[in-house]
Amino acid sequence: MPVLNTRVNGKTVQKEIKPTTLLVAFLRDGMGLTGTHVGCDTSQCGACVVHVDGVAVKSCTMLALQAEGADIQTIEDLAGDDGTLHPVQQAFQKHHALQCGFCTPGMIMASVALLSANPRPSPAQIRHGLEGNICRCTGYQNIVNAVLDASGQLGG
Repeated sequence: MPVLNTRVNGKTVQKEIKPTTLLVAFLRDGMGLTGTHVGCDTSQCGACVVHVDGVAVKSCTMLALQAEGADIQTIEDLAGDDGTLHPVQQAFQKHHALQCGFCTPGMIMASVALLSANPRPSPAQIRHGLEGNICRCTGYQNIVNAVLDASGQLGG
């Protein structure tokens, strides 16, 4: 079996995996990082978004071996070591941008990537930037409000 050499949430990882292992399965089952959710397995919902070398990717459609040598960040790594929430997490909480919470990790990871690429997005740009993420509960306006608020907190 091949060995995957990568970094996950700042830690070096070397792990034997099957060549067909999806990144989401590696993170959840192999690393115990269950904050990355599996919603559809077809790249439709975005619940599995993580950052690979700073780019938001849907981990259900990426083989783990494609992350060889990459730096992977999951939702578990956003908050500070002392438990202080990332500004996007704080804004989601403040604006009630979550209900059941299933889509929230992917939505937050996609939002962080969006704000990294565009620190001051308009509501239309936020909607466009998050169109690959589905929320079945909120109706999206609170999510847009949260990203706008986080933009201001992050200095955008």
